[in-house]
Amino acid sequence: MTYESLNCEKKEPIVRLTLNRLGAGNLIDLQLANELKDACREVNEDDDIRVVVLTGAGNVFCSGADLGGILSSTLGDIHRTNPASIASRAVASITCPVIAAINGDAMGAGLELALACDIRVASGNARLGFPETSYGLIPGGGGTQRLPRLVGRGKATEMILLAEPVNAAEAYQAGLVNRVVLPQKLVEEVDAVAEILASRAPIAVRYAKEAVNKGTDMTLEQGLRLEADLSFLLQSTADRDEGIRAFLEKRKGQFKGE
Repeated sequence: MTYESLNCEKKEPIVRLTLNRLGAGNLIDLQLANELKDACREVNEDDDIRVVVLTGAGNVFCSGADLGGILSSTLGDIHRTNPASIASRAVASITCPVIAAINGDAMGAGLELALACDIRVASGNARLGFPETSYGLIPGGGGTQRLPRLVGRGKATEMILLAEPVNAAEAYQAGLVNRVVLPQKLVEEVDAVAEILASRAPIAVRYAKEAVNKGTDMTLEQGLRLEADLSFLLQSTADRDEGIRAFLEKRKGQFKGE
């Protein structure tokens, strides 16, 4: 995994993806979006990876999409190659758990990236928001759909229409982030969460993620059937047998993803 705008650090079973356009506030342009798409595909093809951490270089997570690139694009280009949409879809496609380490502002497309993750840990000095309506735009990388599903329609509407950011404490109260920590403790906290996730049975974790994500868009009855089907599939895995034995023997399970 070698890219120009994205740093990839693999320490099995955890991969850290760092947006690396520091001089540009880690803005998402088409190159970064495509590199992120390629990296996410590689993650899904590597069975040894159990957790992904997504963060930004420096003291900013991601300031948004590169509006300069939008101005120079045709309507057809924007429809086909929206960087914000490419990036957020790529992150959402990762089958293993993804932690957003929000080390600073997550604005616009940056917040959409965080929303595409499974767990969000924010630095206490971070701000999160959608400024698009103040630019004559709307969130175009999933923000209008993922945010209401996370914080509810009322809060999402307020954030999107007013285009005013919330601080980390407000984001936590709204359920937008899972944890808020001191800036100097962010890496330590995220690493601890990643280690816990990496210790769990990887197939079970992936299936649980699938059940939650897909079930949100289903009726309760459909979601229950999906849950039952995935639970049934797990019964044939070696990890399931190991997990039960470990529980009965009062020891930590040693899972192989099989």
